[in-house]
Order: sequence, then C-alpha cells, then structure tokens
Amino acid sequence: MNRLLLLNLSLLITFSAFSQGGKVYDNLSMKSNLLKSERKFAVYLPPDYETSERSYPVLYLLHGSGDDQTGWIQFGEVLHIADKAIREGKATPMIIVMPDANTGRRGYFNDIKGTWLYEDFFFKELIPYVEGTYRIKGEKRYRAVAGLSMGGGGSFMYALHHPEMFSSACPLSAYVGPLSVDELKARLKRSNESYSNQQIQQYYEQHNALSLIDQLSKKDLSSVRWFIDCGDDDFLYEGNSLVHIALRKKEVPHEFRIRDGRHSWTYWRASLPVVLSFVSDAFHQY
Repeated sequence: MNRLLLLNLSLLITFSAFSQGGKVYDNLSMKSNLLKSERKFAVYLPPDYETSERSYPVLYLLHGSGDDQTGWIQFGEVLHIADKAIREGKATPMIIVMPDANTGRRGYFNDIKGTWLYEDFFFKELIPYVEGTYRIKGEKRYRAVAGLSMGGGGSFMYALHHPEMFSSACPLSAYVGPLSVDELKARLKRSNESYSNQQIQQYYEQHNALSLIDQLSKKDLSSVRWFIDCGDDDFLYEGNSLVHIALRKKEVPHEFRIRDGRHSWTYWRASLPVVLSFVSDAFHQY
C-alpha cells in the first residue's frame, strides 16, 4: 500500500510539473568583452526544470534577419510548441537558447575585417556563459543548433565550422551564403568599403556552405546529423537544393525536406516540432 502511494505521488508530481508548462525569459543579457556591449538572449526552460536537479541537453535556436531574441517566442510560439512536443513524448525535455544577432550589427558571423566578432562571441562567451548558468549538459551529443533564414545560415556555418560541437544541425529556409565570389563582391560593394581580393576570397570560402562541404572530410560532415528544410515556394530554394546535392555526392547522411510553403512563420512553426523531435533522437542516443 505504501509503495502504491509513493508511486501515485510520484506520478502526481511528474504530471503536475509537466501540466504547469515550461517558462520563457525573453529579456536576459550578458556582458560581452569581444563585442564591447551587453548582449541579449532568451531562454526556454522545460516544464520540470524547477522541480528537478538534473541537467538538460540544449538547442541553440537562431532567429532570422529583422528579428531578435524574441522572434521564436513571439512569432514562432516556441513555448507552446516545445511544451506540447515534450508532453506528448515527441521531444525530450531540453533547454532552448535564443541569442540576439540584431543589436548594433546584424548577423551571426565575424565581419570581413575582423572588427565585429559575433561568431567568436557565440562560441567563446555565450556558450560558456549559458552552459555555466543553467543546468546544461556541456557535451557535443547533448548540443544542437537550428535556425531560420539568416539563422539557418548561422546553423549551417556554426556546425560546419565546429562539427565537434554539435550532434545535430537543422537549417530551415537557410541562406547558405553567397553562391559565388561575384555575388559576395556585389553585396560588399553596397557597404561602401573596400576589400582586397584575398579578403573576399577567404571570406567566401569560410561563409559559403557549398565551399565548406567541399573542404571538410566526410567523417567530419557525417559526425553531425543534418535536417534541412525549405519550402517549395521559398526564394532561397536554390542554395538549399545545392547543399542537398553536395551532401549526396559526398555520401553524407542527411534529411532534406521540401514542403508546400514559402519564407514565412507559418512554415517555420510547422517545422519546429519536427526539429525538436529530430534533435531529441541524438539526445536520446538513437
């Protein structure tokens, strides 16, 4: 009888924790020495975070151009979608970190002259800070990255630059980088700054997903689980399709999805539950 009571009490506590839902904090900040500024970020904590003492896997979820750290909360409904996926057993409880890449300057990378070091900030300051502040399992197998549009590009580049850091990468409707050096030159020309051909070439090779796939070994590429998703009416279809072809030619396992849809939050809200399930497979040691 006592054993049955304990079991019922345990189930009641578990149900109560999950029925309460997770929490989001959308106006957090940390000091960045590299960027010489306060940097905002948002965090989703799973339903049982406050009632447990365990550590959790983490998903870094990147917003698109024009949004900030609140984008996935306000428009992407991350709280509702993550709670539902966890409650239904389709995703494991995880912490979701959403950084702001739209304060001061826009974008997830270091600039071409090395005067704005956002990517360095992400790996050298943000990740150590949040993984030291929250109960996060700080290992590759428990870390994933995903994002939409500009954030999809960030997901590609971060996982390609650091395949040792992420178990899964899920670029959605991603900007895969300039598809040619001439395209990059045209974009840089609009900034009214001058760059050498060597600077442009080096930057292109490090910020074009196709170039990076060509440079990396099949072993490194295959150490990341890839989920690439882009709508059939999305204007970024070409780059995503070319990445799929490049990975196929290199015989790198990956998931490539084309669904009915365009470059919109309607599309990305439908993608997020699949992303949460996909990254959970690695967190669960599929």
